[in-house]
Amino acid sequence: MGSKYHEKVSNIKAKLSLILADIVTANELALEAFKTLDFTKFKEAETILSKIGLKADEVDNEIIKAFALFGPEANELRFLVAFLKMTNELVGIGDNIKKYARRMNEHMQSQCDLEEFKSSIVLLHKSSLNALKFILECFGDLHACSYEDSYRKVLVEESINDDLFAVLEKELLSKVIEEKELSVDYVKVLGTLRKLERSCDRSVNIANLMMYAEQGGEIKLFK
Repeated sequence: MGSKYHEKVSNIKAKLSLILADIVTANELALEAFKTLDFTKFKEAETILSKIGLKADEVDNEIIKAFALFGPEANELRFLVAFLKMTNELVGIGDNIKKYARRMNEHMQSQCDLEEFKSSIVLLHKSSLNALKFILECFGDLHACSYEDSYRKVLVEESINDDLFAVLEKELLSKVIEEKELSVDYVKVLGTLRKLERSCDRSVNIANLMMYAEQGGEIKLFK
């Protein structure tokens, strides 16, 4: 395959990496906002992710052009297919983080007392963030990256994330029973935290797509 094709693919990789970097930055801002009660950082996180759909569409169009212009061979085709599906996962993660930032901003200024859950929420958020960072690290040098190692690391974070969410779910539902006047508010908090849990699932999907791109086989994604 010629230099123009490789230049096109490098451009696609770079744009995907920038989208990933934006998501990580927004995620870090949302975590910092929760930890420090600096609500302006929630707004910053939302702003960073406000055009993620448009950026993903731009990448998708570049991938479609690569299909049309170059007729890639089997191994190259896998990478393009993986990149095309990754944009959907990245938009999903970005939307989850935007909603998390907006809703958590509201929860923390409501009558809900989240102090007793703070340490667990921070750990939940960190596991979701770590999974994304492992993927971004791999995207920094796809040739040197160990796809299997990256996939295992993301799976570990997803497992931690699931366990933490299960604990928080139990604790928040107990709060719903104890404080009936705020039951709806605590149920909404649980729904907001699920955005972090779902983001981690999508990170596993991206790690799986990277494995598929390198090794082939079947694409298996969380639904």
